[in-house]
Amino acid sequence: MGLDSRGEKRQEKGKKKRFLLVEFGKRTKMSKPDYSGTFNMVEQTNMDSYLGALDINFALRKIVCLLSPSKEITHDPASGDIRIRTLTTFKNFNMDFTIGKEFTEDLGPVDGRTCQTTVSWEGDNLLCVQKGEKEGRGWTHWLEGDKLHLEMRVAGITAKQVFKKA
Repeated sequence: MGLDSRGEKRQEKGKKKRFLLVEFGKRTKMSKPDYSGTFNMVEQTNMDSYLGALDINFALRKIVCLLSPSKEITHDPASGDIRIRTLTTFKNFNMDFTIGKEFTEDLGPVDGRTCQTTVSWEGDNLLCVQKGEKEGRGWTHWLEGDKLHLEMRVAGITAKQVFKKA
């Protein structure tokens, strides 16, 4: 199967069309979306239950549920390095990682815990698995148009936030 003039694979019968990056006439690995940008929260669901599953006290849960965080994401698709800054008027949280590489994450600003974290690609979604005291902890980020979706999971509880690109 060859490439057409735009660097796209020609579609075979019964197969999905896939796009390739072409650099100086050479094929490179499949491209992934660039998550870079500033996003402001526009929607939040089930956050109180999620924070309760993390053993966050009642008063702090109520404060967090009133916040409207923004996210500043810097993503280098070539290296897989990502920096996510979650900013609020109450507390900020920074997360720096390389896709596919496990690291020790300090969740002190969130719930006082540390865990072994790996963020990897699942299709075009960023899938985070956090191994530690709490079972089933992690999150998934995905893009839909100008919206950034975040689904957070712990102990069978799921919360969701939606952010709009600024």
